[in-house]
Amino acid sequence: MPPTSADHTAFAAQALARVRADSPLVQCLTNAVVTGFTANVLLALGAAPAMVDIPDEAGPFAGIASGVLVNLGTPHAEQRTAMVEAARAAVSAGTPWVLDPVAVGALPVRTALARELLELRPTIVRGNASEIIALAGAGGGGRGVDTSHGVEAAEETAHRLARETGGVVAVSGPVDFLTDGERTARVANGDVLLTRVTGGGCALGAVMAAFAAVDGDRFSSTVAAVTVYTVAAELAAKSSSGPGSFAVAFLDALAALRESDIAERASVS
Repeated sequence: MPPTSADHTAFAAQALARVRADSPLVQCLTNAVVTGFTANVLLALGAAPAMVDIPDEAGPFAGIASGVLVNLGTPHAEQRTAMVEAARAAVSAGTPWVLDPVAVGALPVRTALARELLELRPTIVRGNASEIIALAGAGGGGRGVDTSHGVEAAEETAHRLARETGGVVAVSGPVDFLTDGERTARVANGDVLLTRVTGGGCALGAVMAAFAAVDGDRFSSTVAAVTVYTVAAELAAKSSSGPGSFAVAFLDALAALRESDIAERASVS
C-alpha cells in the first residue's frame, strides 16, 4: 500500500529529528555562487557541511562523508575531475549522493559531465523540469538555470530516469514531483521567494543528501527533505518583506522548525 499524505508528513518530522540528532556530514561539490548559503542551510538544519571539492581529496572524503552533493553550477576543470572522483568513491563506499545537473542541455561541458555522472547511478537526481528532460536526452535544456518546461512535462521522463538509475528523481517547481520509478509524490509547499535568492534551489540538493544519510528509504527521505525545506520557506515568507529578509528568515525557520509546523502545513499527495 503506498504511503499516505499523513505517512509522508509523519516521516518528514521523524527524519528532521534524526538529522538534528545525527548531524550527518555532507560533502558539497557545488557552485561558487551558492557555497556559503548551502553551508548555512545545512548548519541551520543541524547537519555538518564540508566543501571538499579538489582532486585527490574529494574521493577519500566521499568515502567518510555521510552524504555527497554534486552540483554542476560552475564546473571549472579541477572541480569536474573532483566530482567524478567523489561520485565514484561514494558509490564504492555506499554513500548516498545527489546529482544536481544545473543548466544542462544547451551548455556542452556540463552536459557531457552530467551524462558521465549519470552513468554512476546517483542516489538522487534533483533539477527543474528542463534540466531533467535534457539530462535524459529528451530536450535541449532551459534558459540557463531557469526552466522552459512545466513540471508535468517532465514527469514521464523522471519516471524513466529513476528506473534507469535505480534512484530517486525530484523535479522542482511550484509543485515538486518526486518518483523512484514506482512510487510518486507531489509536494505543494514553498514560496516564490525561494526563486529570488541565490542558492534557494541548489541548497535543497545538500538537504536531500543529509536526509538520505539518516534513512535507507531514499524515496521517503527525499520527500521528507523537500517537505521540510518548503514548509520552512512558507514560514519564512510570512515574516519577510523581500528576498533579503527572506534569506535570513529562511535560515531561522529551518533552525526553529517544529513537528507541529510540518503537521499543520505539509501538503504532500
